[in-house]
Amino acid sequence: MCGRYTLTSSGEDLALVFDLPELPFLPPRYNLAPTQEAAVVRVTEPGGPRHLDLLKWGLIPYWAKEASIGNRMINARAEGVAEKPAYRFSFKKKRCLVATDGFYEWKKEGKAKQPYLIRRQDRKPFAFAGLWSTWKDQEHGGQTIETFTILTTSPNDLMRPLHDRMPVILDKENFDLWLDPKMEDAEKLLPLLVPHAPEGFEAFPVSRAVNSPANDVAGCIEPLVVE
Repeated sequence: MCGRYTLTSSGEDLALVFDLPELPFLPPRYNLAPTQEAAVVRVTEPGGPRHLDLLKWGLIPYWAKEASIGNRMINARAEGVAEKPAYRFSFKKKRCLVATDGFYEWKKEGKAKQPYLIRRQDRKPFAFAGLWSTWKDQEHGGQTIETFTILTTSPNDLMRPLHDRMPVILDKENFDLWLDPKMEDAEKLLPLLVPHAPEGFEAFPVSRAVNSPANDVAGCIEPLVVE
């Protein structure tokens, strides 16, 4: 599962990693939570440029009757996205990169759960594999809402002591394939949705302040000091 993550990188670093034609200007987010708007990178038409957009976290399938379904669809298990009705259209037509530079997971320690931050050792941004969707709220004048979900897979060696799932992290060389609107071949896409190698990443405990989405401050990402 991936229920909280960070995006604090500079516009220059984001433009470099994601090959964006323009520098994005985003406020640092130290504790991104479901239902909030967050940055994704997508290509919306064949041959078009990559662009960074703010979408709501929690996928609402285009056929949904109520927006509230998105609250339960912040993650999608990679093993079923090609077949499950909630995800198969987006998997085929609407894939995105979720921009991030770290994510949180909670490890059970006795009766409590200790949050950990997982990030690259060089602190550079990276990408979760994501799916997005466009939904029209017919009960409120046809308002359009764009949403996304983060794909998850089995854990690698770094994540296994913390949780039995982890977000799918895509390497830069696979960005073009994942974003290509013309690519609909599941046999080429599904092999990307595997646990990322742990090399180059680190995990360390942080303050339980991250338990509350109201706490979106730099202290959330600081290593916990044990006295």
